[in-house]
Amino acid sequence: MPITLKRRQGGIDAEATLARLQEIAREQADRLGPYADQARDNATARLNQARTWTAPRLETAAQRVEDTVAPRVADLLNAAAHRVEPSPVKRGLRRVPRSVLIAGAVTLSAAAVYGVLKLRQASQDAEWQENLDNAREQVRETRDKLATKAKETTAKVRGTAEEVREDAKEAKDIASEGAKESAQDLNGRVKK
Repeated sequence: MPITLKRRQGGIDAEATLARLQEIAREQADRLGPYADQARDNATARLNQARTWTAPRLETAAQRVEDTVAPRVADLLNAAAHRVEPSPVKRGLRRVPRSVLIAGAVTLSAAAVYGVLKLRQASQDAEWQENLDNAREQVRETRDKLATKAKETTAKVRGTAEEVREDAKEAKDIASEGAKESAQDLNGRVKK
């Protein structure tokens, strides 16, 4: 028998077998379908029941593991990490730690700021001192001028007082002479 004929006959047999099996599967599905639904519902209920029963026990077991086993495991892992970690590289003795450099930089900055503030304050103090000296000098000059004017005024007043006395004396002398002359004139007229 030729090969193509065998293939056709084999393909026909396979198709017939497949169709027959599909029909049997449909019949069994119709017959066993309600049982499968019931089994699914029962399985769901039992699964929920198992979960409800298992959850608190798993939680308790987790607490026990956390309290007893976990610290030991953590210690073992920590020890293993220390063993695995490479030894730190030793730095040369000439290298200065960063913290010392940072502290030095901060100290130098603070000293610079302090110096600038002190210079500024010193310049302000010098300015104030100069203004104070100028004010004192002006007060001294004004006091000296006032003292000189007071002396001059006192001298003028004394000089004027003496002049007034002399003038008064002269006026008195002139008045007394004039009075004498008038008295003599009057006396001479009265006698005449």
